[in-house]
Amino acid sequence: MVLNDQEGTRVNKYIASSGYCSRREADKLIEDGQVTIDGVTAVNGSKVLPGQTVLVNGDPVVPTDDHLYIALHKPLGITCTTDTRDKDNIVDYLGFEERIFPIGRLDKNSSGLILLTNDGSIVNKLLRSEHGHEKEYVVTVDRPYDKDFIKKMEGGLPILDQITLPCKVIPRGPKTFNIILTQGLNRQIRRMCDYLGYRVVKLKRIRFMNILLGDMKPGEYRELTPKEKQVLFRNIR
Repeated sequence: MVLNDQEGTRVNKYIASSGYCSRREADKLIEDGQVTIDGVTAVNGSKVLPGQTVLVNGDPVVPTDDHLYIALHKPLGITCTTDTRDKDNIVDYLGFEERIFPIGRLDKNSSGLILLTNDGSIVNKLLRSEHGHEKEYVVTVDRPYDKDFIKKMEGGLPILDQITLPCKVIPRGPKTFNIILTQGLNRQIRRMCDYLGYRVVKLKRIRFMNILLGDMKPGEYRELTPKEKQVLFRNIR
């Protein structure tokens, strides 16, 4: 079925404008039957009318102009979940009318930068460790560390039945350091420190790829700037 209304947007252009992929890649997805418009398999030349839903492999895509990309300074005590049964869930905390969800997570006892969006097409691209996307944290432990601690943290440690990927540790004080990771295992930093006999007493994320926490106070949020989005999308395509 071809939706050829003159007012519609060609489906390959619609997908490309979402940041999901290039127009040429969208054409291939359409040819392979992986794109639907309101449940009907699209073909090259199909057009999308306002209010229609486009899915690629079952995932919704929305043009970038209709997407939200939010940077939040998550306070302590807020849970990075969309499950409203959790009274401290991050979605109710923000109270957006649009359905948004966090990209990755910070545990309840950690604070700092978390990104939220309604763009499901970018989540896996941002979170997969093989893509090497950096996340930076400021960590304070319960006692002074030494050069051996740094060497072992950077070289990889056995947690959760695997060896952590190499990372970068930057000393900031006797008990405080920055750590730059390219993976996001469950409670990874806390588990790494615990393995070496240290307890994390404070953990704050200050950077996600090119997005900085900056001087945002706990609970504050903002939309990503056009420049931030441009760099972000360029690095995940």
